[in-house]
Amino acid sequence: MRKDTTNRLVEAPSRLTALSLATALALTGTACSRKTEQSKAATSDSMSAMKGMTTDTTMRSTAPDTNSITFTAAQIEHGKIQWAPAALGHSSTSAVIPGTIIPNENRTARLSAPAEGRVVTVRVQPGDGVGRGQVLVTLLGPGAGSAQSDVSKAASQVVAMRAQAGYARAARDRAERLLALMAIPRQDYERAIADDESAQASLSQALAEQRRAIGSAEQLGAGASATGEMVLRSPLSGVVLTRNAQPGAVVSAGTQLISVTDPSSLWLQINAPEKLASLFRIGGALHFSVPAYPADKFDARVTAVGAALDPDSRTLLVRATVLNGNQKLKPEMLATVSVEGEGVSTVPVVPDGAIQLLDGRATVFIAKPNPAGGATFVRRTVEIGSRTASNVAVARGLAAGELIVTVGAFSVKAELQKRSMPPMEM
Repeated sequence: MRKDTTNRLVEAPSRLTALSLATALALTGTACSRKTEQSKAATSDSMSAMKGMTTDTTMRSTAPDTNSITFTAAQIEHGKIQWAPAALGHSSTSAVIPGTIIPNENRTARLSAPAEGRVVTVRVQPGDGVGRGQVLVTLLGPGAGSAQSDVSKAASQVVAMRAQAGYARAARDRAERLLALMAIPRQDYERAIADDESAQASLSQALAEQRRAIGSAEQLGAGASATGEMVLRSPLSGVVLTRNAQPGAVVSAGTQLISVTDPSSLWLQINAPEKLASLFRIGGALHFSVPAYPADKFDARVTAVGAALDPDSRTLLVRATVLNGNQKLKPEMLATVSVEGEGVSTVPVVPDGAIQLLDGRATVFIAKPNPAGGATFVRRTVEIGSRTASNVAVARGLAAGELIVTVGAFSVKAELQKRSMPPMEM
């Protein structure tokens, strides 16, 4: 009896210990499974977040289409947009290219310092009207003094040689009369002839030296005195184009001081692209406008066409003469030149309002209507040809019959530009 009780008392702690271990193991397993589930959930959330980020990044990296835009029926009605097929029309071979107004070099004088010297006075300003022979600039220099000294010496030598030649001629005449009277030997008469011819030769040499000295002095613009003064005079009537001379400045020979031009005749200079070289010929008519007078049209006549293209720019130099009696045009003005060829071609013709300038290029919008009343408008770069009062010929980029926006093209352009603007960051 006691042995059984004792055995039961010994087995009881053992059972309690086993039960405690089983309970602990169960609790540990539950905790581990909870941590595993939490870890899986966190991983799943992270993957979802990464997927969302990927999708968002993909959406942000997609750039808007800048070549087309779709309008609803309400937008089309609000913008008063209309479209129609491009019609065919007749157009002469023509082009519009830039040009520049420059002075007519045949009627322009660029005066330079004839010798080294100091500028004393400058009597004109740019834009002043001058007459032929008017004094423009006065200089002082040693070269002019030497030139005037040479003129004086040459003049004195001429006087002396002329006196000697006169005496020799008189002696010859006297010897000829005495020889006729047999009063002198023939040898004296022949000596008188030789002296006369030598004196005449010396006189001719002195006169030539005088002409040379006077020419040198005139080239320097030297005055009548030997003070070294040099005077630059205007060789033509016109206006002062530029003035580089400053009183007190010492300049070397060849330094440009003043330029004078006749503004009644100017040149229109064009650097024509190679593909347009056939449009220009001597005597051809050109029409152009300038920004200063946008409502006025001016005419010019081609007077020179380059014999070869510029190897660097691949352009042909063309010059035309412009009559400028009213002097509205000024040198260095920019011009928009229209030139027409002799041929006539059939090309699509569109209203002037259908052409829009987009990114610096002439553009039309091709209309693609949809059943809902809206339309998609696709930009198309074109090359324009000749113009009339209300229409423009399209040389390249458009086919006859294509639907183009004829009214409201500016609204389509504005919306397309607005769409291409980068989004504002908040």
